[in-house]
Amino acid sequence: MTNSLTFRNPVAAKSADPWVYRHTDGYYYFMCTLGSRLDLVRSARLTEIADGERKTIWAPEPGGRHSHNLWAPEIHYLDGKWYIYYTANDGGGDDTRQVCVLENEHANPLDGEWTWRGALPTPSPGLDGSVLKHRGQLYFLYAGYGNFPDYGSAVYIMRMTNPYTITGEQVLLTAPTLDWEKQGGMAINEGPVILYRSGRLFMVYSASTTWSEDYALGMLTMDENADPMLASSWTKSEQPVFRKNVEEKVFATGHNSFTVSPDGTEDWIVYHALSAPGEDTSLRATRIQPFGWKADGTPDFGSPVGDEHPIPLPSGE
Repeated sequence: MTNSLTFRNPVAAKSADPWVYRHTDGYYYFMCTLGSRLDLVRSARLTEIADGERKTIWAPEPGGRHSHNLWAPEIHYLDGKWYIYYTANDGGGDDTRQVCVLENEHANPLDGEWTWRGALPTPSPGLDGSVLKHRGQLYFLYAGYGNFPDYGSAVYIMRMTNPYTITGEQVLLTAPTLDWEKQGGMAINEGPVILYRSGRLFMVYSASTTWSEDYALGMLTMDENADPMLASSWTKSEQPVFRKNVEEKVFATGHNSFTVSPDGTEDWIVYHALSAPGEDTSLRATRIQPFGWKADGTPDFGSPVGDEHPIPLPSGE
């Protein structure tokens, strides 16, 4: 039984590629893959992100180059403005996918106009764009398609001159070379997201195919004094840092984001998962749980908590 001090996963049904951002206004902003449009949800409670104030903030013109397969939207607040990065294509295959950028100057991103800032001309077709701001410099992270040598995607980094302009060459940070990164019929590294802690940057990414029960999270680690544009600055973990829990009936754990409890004292991981092996990907649901830190300063994400187990509410909620 749950009570007023606990909740149970999932917190949002049919919500793949969840992104949760907690802003200085105290609200959580939630986005997920809907395919044909972009919805933005604002909630005061992390456990109720599916039930917050919702608005469709972008629906593309039909038939255009970026009018199909709108995936993995992320909302960021950079240099005093709101930006959304999302994947789209023309209805074709992987070679037509690009990351697109929207901008909004209004204090409340559910208000004001969202302006199209274009599709980023990355050297490789790709998806899952995200932004790292480190020591005043913006960097763009994304998953680009290719052969590594197996066909799939790898994570690249590029410099940015502003939140919607990339510049210079791209650098490959991680490719799917390990067996656990090649499950489900493709070799995949995707969905990069950055976590900071005690002088280090952790880039957590998703590996294997999202339809495989073995979809899991991997991690790169970098000292904050190193150069993010050097592949040698990053150390790759040889094993997944978060993966399926058969006993708890949580499978295909991946495409995550990070947030904090309302009072800022707890770190929380947000991810999608399935409830059974081979379950249709349309049923990927958003789950959340707190995580801790190991003695060596690296994150300890633990193991996915199943639907039957109540979880204490985020501190301050």
